[in-house]
Amino acid sequence: MPNIFCKFCLVFCAFWLFNPQPVLAQYSNSLLSKADSLYTQHRYTQALDIYKQLLKKKRIYSPQMLLKMAYIHEGLQQYTQSMHYLQLYYSKHPTRSVLRKMEEVGLQQHFSGYEYTDWNFFKTQFYKYYSEILEILLVGAIICITILVSSWVKRKPVTSRVKVGFVMYLAFIFYFTNFLSLDQEGIIQNSNVPIMTAPSAGAGLVATVGMGHKVNIEGEYDIWYQIEWEDKTAYIRKNNLLLLPQPLSDKGIL
Repeated sequence: MPNIFCKFCLVFCAFWLFNPQPVLAQYSNSLLSKADSLYTQHRYTQALDIYKQLLKKKRIYSPQMLLKMAYIHEGLQQYTQSMHYLQLYYSKHPTRSVLRKMEEVGLQQHFSGYEYTDWNFFKTQFYKYYSEILEILLVGAIICITILVSSWVKRKPVTSRVKVGFVMYLAFIFYFTNFLSLDQEGIIQNSNVPIMTAPSAGAGLVATVGMGHKVNIEGEYDIWYQIEWEDKTAYIRKNNLLLLPQPLSDKGIL
């Protein structure tokens, strides 16, 4: 037994000594510093290449990095990509100023889907704290179960109102975890994209649109996304839509 314990300790120490994560983090910080330096020198495209490398290959980013990427793409008149990075920033750091910026660019470029509303701001603020709210709800459920079990053990009567309230509370938690979610969104990334009445190339044509418009995704069928277009259900090929990323894990923040 002592030999097994010693071997375990050696393996544990070796893991921490040779774990590559600190080296990778140091390397990523070095790359980010280099990109920021290039950005300060107005060497925007070179900085952008490094930013993209950090984001796509290493899934690492800083909030300011995302804003800089959006600014560079806007300067290059690549508005679809600019909106993409603004939306990625907003998904983790929802602020009214970013919403207004996206609405401003959307109006200038005649893009739909970027209208500023207090409801959109509330939804993103709510889902920013979704995990924390869920944890509080689950803790409340555990406390309720503990009290009910304690009452049952002590043979204390539990009123019907308490039982119904507890069932409704569990039903709300079920609804909260399974049905409350932000709509998946996407940005049209190609020119002259056909939007159809059904998920088929032979279906009726709703409209032909350019890149930059943002749409809500309601479902998917094979190579098609079901979307909302001008308050109606329509369909678009998946390769014509750039999905807006879900919030990144905070582990990737530098």
